[in-house]
Amino acid sequence: MIREERRKVYVEVTALHTPEGATCPLSLIFEDTTYEIDQVKRVCRAAASKVGGTGIRYTIVIMGRESFLFEDEGKWFVEAKN
Repeated sequence: MIREERRKVYVEVTALHTPEGATCPLSLIFEDTTYEIDQVKRVCRAAASKVGGTGIRYTIVIMGRESFLFEDEGKWFVEAKN
C-alpha cells in the first residue's frame, strides 16, 4: 500500500457557537473554494498523525466524502494531499 503524503493547510472556517460553548463548523475555505459541511459526525481531542499537531478533531462530511478538520487554539487546519 502506498502512503499518500499530506501537508497541514490552515483554512478559514465559518462556525456556529452555542450559548453552552459548543462549536459547530458550517463551512470552510480551502484553496479559494468554499465547501459547505454537510454533517459533523464526531468531535474529539486527537492528534493530526499525518501532519503533526493536536487539537479538537471534527470528523466531517463534505459532498458525501468523510474528512478531518482540526481546531487548535483558534486556528483551523486540514490534512491536505500533496
